[in-house]
Amino acid sequence: MLEELKERVLKANLLLPELDLVKFTWGNVSEIDREKGIIAIKPSGVDYENLTADDIVLVDLDGNIVEGKLRPSSDTATHIELYKAFSDIGGVVHTHSEWAVSWAQSGRGIPCYGTTHADCFYGEIPCTREMTDEEIESAYEKNTGIVIAETFMKRNIDPMAVPGVLCVNHGPFSWGKNGHDAVHNAAVLETVAEMATKTELLNPSVKPVKQAILDKHYFRKHGKNAYYGQN
Repeated sequence: MLEELKERVLKANLLLPELDLVKFTWGNVSEIDREKGIIAIKPSGVDYENLTADDIVLVDLDGNIVEGKLRPSSDTATHIELYKAFSDIGGVVHTHSEWAVSWAQSGRGIPCYGTTHADCFYGEIPCTREMTDEEIESAYEKNTGIVIAETFMKRNIDPMAVPGVLCVNHGPFSWGKNGHDAVHNAAVLETVAEMATKTELLNPSVKPVKQAILDKHYFRKHGKNAYYGQN
C-alpha cells in the first residue's frame, strides 16, 4: 500500500544522517497523502543504516496504524497536529541538530541576520512558549504540535513562509511541500542557527537584516514574481 510514498519517506529519512542533522535515531521524517488521509513516517528507534521502505509505518490522522509491523515514531502525534493545523504542508521533519537545539534550549527564536536566512525563512524562526505541566503530562506529543500551531496563529506567521520552529527546551521541527522539501528546510534552519550564533559572538549588538533585504531575497525565490533559478 502506498509503496511510492513509503519509498520517498525512506529516502527523506536517510538524508538526515547524510546531512549530519541527526545522531543515532534522534530524528524522523513523515509525508502525507492528503487525498487518502494517510501519513508515512519512520518507525520509532530504528537505526538509519537498517531502515527499509518496508519498515515505514502508515498511520491515519487519528494516529491509528494502517500498515506496518513496527511502532511509528514517538513524535507521530506532533506530526499529525501539524498536518491538521497547516493544510498546505506535505512533509514534516524533527531533528535534534546541535545548533538549532542550542537556540531552542536558550528559549530564543533565530533572528534573520542575513540573506542566507532570508532566502528560505521570511523573518525570525520562532521559539514556542513553555508547555504547562498539564500539557506535558496529559498528551505531550500531541500538545507539542498544538503549541507549535498556537505560536504561528498568535504571531500571525505564515507557516509556508517560515517553514520551521524551535520547541523550547526541545528542538526544531520543519516542514515543506513533501518530506524531501521538509528536510531541505531543516538543513537550512540548522545552518542559519549556526551562523546566527557566530554572528552574535562576533557582534553582540547586531541587528536583524533590514526589511528591504529580507523582502528582496525571500520574494526573488518565492511567490508569483520569483525569478531565481530556471523555469
